[in-house]
Parts: sequence; structure tokens; C-alpha cells
Amino acid sequence: MKNILYILALSIIIFSCKNEKSDEKTVVEAEEIAINYQTFGDEITDENVLSKEEIVEKYKSLKPGDTVNLKFATNVKEVCQKKGCWMKVGMGDDEAMVRFKDYGFFMPKDIAGQEIIVNGKAYVEEMSVEDQRHYAEDGGKTAEEIAAITEPKRTLAFEADGVLIPEIEKQ
Repeated sequence: MKNILYILALSIIIFSCKNEKSDEKTVVEAEEIAINYQTFGDEITDENVLSKEEIVEKYKSLKPGDTVNLKFATNVKEVCQKKGCWMKVGMGDDEAMVRFKDYGFFMPKDIAGQEIIVNGKAYVEEMSVEDQRHYAEDGGKTAEEIAAITEPKRTLAFEADGVLIPEIEKQ
């Protein structure tokens, strides 16, 4: 009888040690990648971030003059190459023009293609031919591409008060 109890106790110890080690391995694997952010503008967090799909749905319900405060993740399509004073971000099949609150901060010019998080006000605007040409020039478009802009355009717009650019580091 003592032998059975001894074997049972030894089995429990071995199995509990084995489970503890596998849990430690899982924790270590999860900690190997940490996300740090470069912050531009106001300090914001990466919590409660809408997806690109969710923001596209929000834009569909907006009319010129409407605004909605939100935070979302998207990819950068283009950045002003003069000083980083605006950027265009992906919105499904469309894109949104992002400007920065009170021109209080600017983006690095080399972030096209990166995923970012932006916080601020989403709205829809009617962009004049003159403004479209100005942004096309800042974006490095050719004279022919600029001359081809001849009509006002309904655009998705965003005034960002904070932007996070992730930096992935191995620990």
C-alpha cells in the first residue's frame, strides 16, 4: 500500500513539474516580440483601435460637414516629400488624406508601406482642383499628372492629433 501511495505522489510531482515548464515556454515565446512605438503628436495608446474595415464603414455613413473621433490602424500609401506635412492612408479600395492638427507635427518621409495607428477626427470633404494639384505637386507627381486634375473630388479626410509607428524589436 505504501508503494502505491509513493508511486502516486511521485507521478503527481512529475506531471506538475512537466506542466509548469511548458507554461514557462509559452510565456517566453510570447515575450520574444515586443512592439514599441515612435509617437508623433499627442501621446496615444494602441488600445481600442478600429480595423481598416471598420473605419471604411464609418466613412460610408459620413456626409460633408460630419466628423467622428476615432482611432484606427491602416497602412501608409504616400507621404508629402517636401516636409512630411500630410500622408495618404489605405481605406480598402480608397484612401484618406491625413493632415496633422495645427501642423503641430510631421511624419518621416520614408514610411510609405508601413502599418500605423492614427487618432483624431474623420470627415468627408469636397477637395478643390487647386488643392488636389497642390498635394499632387507635394507628392512628387509629374506635370502631366497634375494637369490631368480638372474636377473637384469627394475625399475621405482625417485630422490626426496623434500617430504611432510600430517598431518591432526582438528581446
